Amino acid sequence: MQKKIYVAGMDDDATAGKVDVAVKALAGVSNVVSTSAKCQVCVDFDEGVAGIEDAINAAISSVGVTVLG
Repeated sequence: MQKKIYVAGMDDDATAGKVDVAVKALAGVSNVVSTSAKCQVCVDFDEGVAGIEDAINAAISSVGVTVLG
């Protein structure tokens, strides 16, 4: 499944890179592309992994970025 997640506080490419690293480290995530200009994170993941969406949001938040919605 692919999901776009909108965030606040991802103001530069360095922060986007930190988000990529944090989310890619999760089991079940196959691809991540963070775009600071659009303030969005596109994630491809296996929706069969229990709690994966909450884990993705937590990983994004762990680098100081706020998940919107």
